[in-house]
Amino acid sequence: MHTPHYTRTAKSLHWLMALMIFGLLALGFYMSDLPLSPEKLQYYSWHKWAGVSVFFLVWLRLLWRVTHRPPALPDSMPRPMQMAAHAGHFLLYVLMIAIPLSGWLMSSAKGVPTVWFGVLPIPDLIGKDKALGRSLAELHEALNIGLLVLIAGHAAAAFFHHFFHKDDTLRRMLPAR
Repeated sequence: MHTPHYTRTAKSLHWLMALMIFGLLALGFYMSDLPLSPEKLQYYSWHKWAGVSVFFLVWLRLLWRVTHRPPALPDSMPRPMQMAAHAGHFLLYVLMIAIPLSGWLMSSAKGVPTVWFGVLPIPDLIGKDKALGRSLAELHEALNIGLLVLIAGHAAAAFFHHFFHKDDTLRRMLPAR
């Protein structure tokens, strides 16, 4: 049975991940320009374990989405707009996987271990390679900038539907109905 809104679990995962991703983006851009200090190293540690958490959550979210079909897009939405919405969601998922993976690869290449919540060491994916680490850092930053652009488009589309089309697109994902 189709419902006009997302499930409570889908909404919770959406907003939890949105908050975590906004926090990670803010922390990532802030800490990258700090001079080397114990504070900067602590921020990097927090950033990495939060990134690992997002990486796990995105797989949980994908599992939920596969087993709980999302509500259909409004019938009034033109086919090209529906295709753009599906492509945008697909790219969001790709980036929510690629960004933590690129960060994990970067940490591995730079020889800096990732310890989840300061307790569980995460194995390196590749061997130490400083040049590769620098390239992966550039990739990680570029992917994050792409994510920011995509998030802005995602939010703009939701508001466009809400204020101009006056459909239920935004309301069906809001925490409370």
